Amino acid sequence: MNTDIFAAIDIGSNAIRLLINNIEVNGTTPDFKKVAYLRVPIRLGDDVFTSGTISKDKEWRLIHAMQGFSHIMKAYGVMNYRACATSAMRDATNGANIVEDIRRESGINIDIITGREEAEIIYEAGELDNFMDKRKNYLYVDVGGGSTEVIVYSNQQKVDSNSFQMGTVRLLVDAVKEDEEKRFKSWLKDISKDNNSFSIIASGGNINKIHKVLGKREREPISYDELKKLYDSLKSLSYEERIQSYKLNTYRADVIVPALKIFLSISKICKVNEIFVPKIGLSDGIIYHLFHEHQTSGILGKK
Repeated sequence: MNTDIFAAIDIGSNAIRLLINNIEVNGTTPDFKKVAYLRVPIRLGDDVFTSGTISKDKEWRLIHAMQGFSHIMKAYGVMNYRACATSAMRDATNGANIVEDIRRESGINIDIITGREEAEIIYEAGELDNFMDKRKNYLYVDVGGGSTEVIVYSNQQKVDSNSFQMGTVRLLVDAVKEDEEKRFKSWLKDISKDNNSFSIIASGGNINKIHKVLGKREREPISYDELKKLYDSLKSLSYEERIQSYKLNTYRADVIVPALKIFLSISKICKVNEIFVPKIGLSDGIIYHLFHEHQTSGILGKK
C-alpha cells in the first residue's frame, strides 16, 4: 500500500485555510484521510470590498500565516501542494504584488483562480453526480465571502454556469453593486423559465454550518421552509445573541445571515425544493486534483 501526503491552501475573502491529507492507495482505491486542518480568520474582503486594496496589516498577517503553513507542510513531509486565492485577491489592485511578496517571504506560490474554476474544482472533487437523479435539474451553488458561483446541470450534464460578485462579506460591508444584483436575479429567472423546479447541491463554510445547526444527518437535505425559519431567527438576534443561542464562532456569526439570504434568493427564484450539502470545499478539491495529476503522471508512490 502506497501512502502520499498532499496539501491545499485556500486564500478566501473570509479566511485562509491549510488542509493536509494522507492518501493511501490499496490497489486502485484511494483513501483520503485528513491529518491536519488549520483555519486563520484573516478577512481580506473587509479591506478589498471597501477600499479596493489589501492593507499592510492584513498583508503581513497573511505572510506570517503562509510562513507558518510552509513550516507545517515541511514537518508533515508534504510531497506536493497547491495554493489558490479567490475573490478578494482577484479584486485587490495590489493582489499580484502581494502574491509575489508571499512567494519571496515564504516560498509559497499562489494561483489566483477565477470563480468558475473554483466552482469546477470543488464540483469535480466531490463526485457530486452521486447526489443527482437523472430525471431532475440541479444547481451547484458555492457561496463564498466575495462571490457566488452557480452551475446548472440537467441529466447530470453541465448546461450553463455563471459567477457573481455577491458573497457574504461583500453583502456584510454593503459592497454589492445594484447592477450585479440585477444581473444575478435576471440570470436566475432566465435559467428557470423552462424548468419547473431545481434541487441545489451547495458548498461553502456557511451552508455546512447551517446544515449542522439544523441537526441534519449526512446526505439529508434542507428544505426551503427550514432555511427561511433559520434566517428569520438569526436575523432577529444581535451578533452576541447568535453566538450564545446557536453556539456560533465569532467569525461565523455575522456572515451566516447574508449566506442564508443568498441561498433563499436562489431558492425562491428557481423554485428549489431541497438543498443537499456534501460538505466539501476548495481545499478538498485541490487535493483531489493533485492526487489525480500525480496518479496520471505515474509519480504517485514514487519518492
